[in-house]
Amino acid sequence: MTLDDLREQHVGLCVSGGLDSRTITRKLVDLGIRVTCFTADLGQPDEEDIQNIRAKMAPCGAETVIVDLRREMAEACFEVLQAQAMYDGGYWNSTGIARAVTVRGLLPEMRRRGCTVLGHGATGRGNDQMRFERYTNVLAPDMKVYAPWRDPALLKEFPGRKQMAEFLSARGIPAPTGGQKRYSTDANLAGLSHEAEDLESLETPCTIVKPTMGVWPQDAPDRVEACTVRFESGRPVAINGRALPPVELMREVNRIGGRNGIGMKHALENRIVGTKSRGVYEAPGMELLGVALQFVYQATMDRRAAALFSRLSRLVADQIYDGRYFDPATQAARAAIGVLAAHATGTVRVGLYRGNIQFISLTDCPASLYREEDSSMEASAGLNPVSSQGFAEIQSVEARALARAGQIRA
Repeated sequence: MTLDDLREQHVGLCVSGGLDSRTITRKLVDLGIRVTCFTADLGQPDEEDIQNIRAKMAPCGAETVIVDLRREMAEACFEVLQAQAMYDGGYWNSTGIARAVTVRGLLPEMRRRGCTVLGHGATGRGNDQMRFERYTNVLAPDMKVYAPWRDPALLKEFPGRKQMAEFLSARGIPAPTGGQKRYSTDANLAGLSHEAEDLESLETPCTIVKPTMGVWPQDAPDRVEACTVRFESGRPVAINGRALPPVELMREVNRIGGRNGIGMKHALENRIVGTKSRGVYEAPGMELLGVALQFVYQATMDRRAAALFSRLSRLVADQIYDGRYFDPATQAARAAIGVLAAHATGTVRVGLYRGNIQFISLTDCPASLYREEDSSMEASAGLNPVSSQGFAEIQSVEARALARAGQIRA
């Protein structure tokens, strides 16, 4: 869609309160296009008060509706954790899953207000444009999508931040173009992603990023902090003996992991559109919970279950990244993961030290397949080592057959 296509439409515009959000909103309003702005409250840790976005948008001439999706975001965190769904470079795809939560949560509010078009401020070079578009297509196929930064007219008028700031200033709207921070940030309860500007150069160290949720490992305390997590069927339910609802639990592990430098990742990822992108990621709580859950999975999954889980996990991670979380393949994989995670109940104690997570203990894990008697190298009542002789002889039949047939090349 272009600006001309919006004349008779009611645009529901997803906004963050930033320079581009204000520019797009005011431009559409100036053209006489009906606009209502929408913001998802995803528990953004970089926002002291989410209501401030409404104040930032007010001079632009359109109402801003803030939709509380914190519980939905926390639930999405748990779904990602259960699937151990990490993308390129082993980072938790906080932005990818947040787009699924955002679009699913905002669409009903847009419909209630009569919006016929969902507008978003994602660039025409990144992943989010595809995610916003696909989620709108699959959840509301009758809803149109407008992407301002793919509109030739707007790209010509606003080639950069300088032109946007001048446009807003001419209308008496505050338009700071940024201070010392030379990268962009997207945030939610799961974590933060930092990219663009100075981070686009591979000669720029990742440590130019000032963590919002914690510290870099080298700045963490020089002591081990113990943390206990209780899981039930692959879902965290308590931290350090305290049962907490999902939102509060995520906030608590973010605090604990953050102060110990946990979950700082760097990646050169493969974008949906085929290009490479550089990002620096913070996800202290997701990393703490994710590693702790791995210890439970290791105890409760046999070899073939673990191999299947690994494949399903990668599929879910890719689907989240590609904006396909609600697709049948994703939901089928998640259902299978639910079967494998059903036995993942246990209490894990870990030590956190300057970005590292150390195993301390696993207790109260009734479905654990680990038995000390069977694994011990000492005399025990477990597996009889003599019985392994027959297994070794059976294995030798195939080995010798391959050798005699000349199929082995060493």
